[in-house]
Amino acid sequence: MSWTAFLNDTMGRIGALQKEAPEMMAGFNTMSKAAKKNGALDEKTKEFIALGIGISTRCDSCIGFHVKSLVRLGATREELCEALEMVGYMGGGPSIAYGAKALEAYDEFSGGA
Repeated sequence: MSWTAFLNDTMGRIGALQKEAPEMMAGFNTMSKAAKKNGALDEKTKEFIALGIGISTRCDSCIGFHVKSLVRLGATREELCEALEMVGYMGGGPSIAYGAKALEAYDEFSGGA
């Protein structure tokens, strides 16, 4: 699977929804910006939290978006793998399977392994 193509397709679908529900999407975008701003926790830490939630809810789109953000924020593969260990511990087998998807996405977006 190409995570880049998958996210491009997802953005197309979200764009179609945005045309039909612009106020809802504007509210979501405002909430997103407020949640991601640096404060007591930096944006990278918040993205790791979001990734854990995306994995636990089995949201492929969430995994892709948050891993891509983590790569942009300079997260290392080692940091990601440690976070995935915690997600696997808390979520068991299904979270391990979706964590493997997150690692695959990281490798694609970072140009790594």
